[in-house]
Amino acid sequence: MSQPAAWDAYEPLALDTAPLPEYGSGSLADLLPTLAAGLGVPGLSSTITELTPADRVCVFLVDGLGWEQLRAHPDEAPFLNSLLGTSRGGTGRPLTAGYPATTATSLGSVGTGLPPGAHGLPGYTVRNPETGELMNQLRWRPWTPPHVWQPYPTVFELAERAGVHAAQVSSPTFRDTPLTQVALSGGTFVGRLTGEERMDAAAEQLAAGDRSLVYTYYAELDGAGHRYGVGSDTWRGQLMTVDRLAQRLAEQLPPRGALYVTADHGMIDIPFDDEHRIDFDEDWELRAGVALLGGEGRARHVYAVPGAESDVLTCWREVLGDRFWIASRDEAIAAGWFGPHVDDRVYLRIGDVVAAAYDDVLITASEREPKESLMVGNHGSMTPAEQLVPLLEVRS
Repeated sequence: MSQPAAWDAYEPLALDTAPLPEYGSGSLADLLPTLAAGLGVPGLSSTITELTPADRVCVFLVDGLGWEQLRAHPDEAPFLNSLLGTSRGGTGRPLTAGYPATTATSLGSVGTGLPPGAHGLPGYTVRNPETGELMNQLRWRPWTPPHVWQPYPTVFELAERAGVHAAQVSSPTFRDTPLTQVALSGGTFVGRLTGEERMDAAAEQLAAGDRSLVYTYYAELDGAGHRYGVGSDTWRGQLMTVDRLAQRLAEQLPPRGALYVTADHGMIDIPFDDEHRIDFDEDWELRAGVALLGGEGRARHVYAVPGAESDVLTCWREVLGDRFWIASRDEAIAAGWFGPHVDDRVYLRIGDVVAAAYDDVLITASEREPKESLMVGNHGSMTPAEQLVPLLEVRS
């Protein structure tokens, strides 16, 4: 994986070389507050200053559609590539996902308008301080009361209270999931099975109010990337589908409407060899003093046995420090990885040690995470391939 040459001089990697998300000005957490503020919803600010308000706004979030991957495939996505110059209010620049660049965290940021340190979904799996167990925040296992885990209102709820017509159009399977409850609830939920049906329903919901805030979602591109890799025939076929769906929705925009196409993260393929895939379950050095391994391959939360925190940090830096940014919990928080502030209830959900991949490398766990360890495409860290997402704009 190619990175700026200046970064290569750090061994071990200095924490201040990690490219931080643009919290407060150009991250996913800033998107809905900016759009809703433009609709007159009180208490919210337009922090993405490049965007111009519209009366009817739709966000189409494509899971896994990274900025770099989109630009690398103009033939498969001619419509979306024709819009690259419109990204982020006509600047032609991307947004940043937030750390970690993973679906549960990003959807939490999108829906609440808060960075991970506030909404409290700071990883794929994190420790629940109340039980000591790892909690999968995408699948919500083991069960945890959703609004205890994430107590803030969503932007959709705030918009609905302000008289804006709010709606989410997604697969019916997502209607009552805990992640939907804590990140995307509020207004009308419209369940549609196919992508085409979702685009048509999103256009209908957009036209249903004088002021409308609509969200719709497509997951299959991400699934193809995980299973077959970015650039595989299956992935490219899914990108072609996404391109057609975006154009279908754009052509149905009602008057005074704006469509924004964005994503929750990008993706990078990791080779299947011992150099690029380090198996935690077979590495006694990395396991020493570790009670729980959370997060995912490119964005790990490491929970130490009480009293072993310093030793685990030292060991992980010695073993992985030239290929990962390795930080203690307090160092990661002070550096702003999870946003400008971390709520008290979130503090211990973050690992004693946090490991973010710089290189094309993965910390797998073949016994603990057999399915995840077999994925071709991966994401989570702060590299451009994972962090940068589009914000393509179409107006009627």
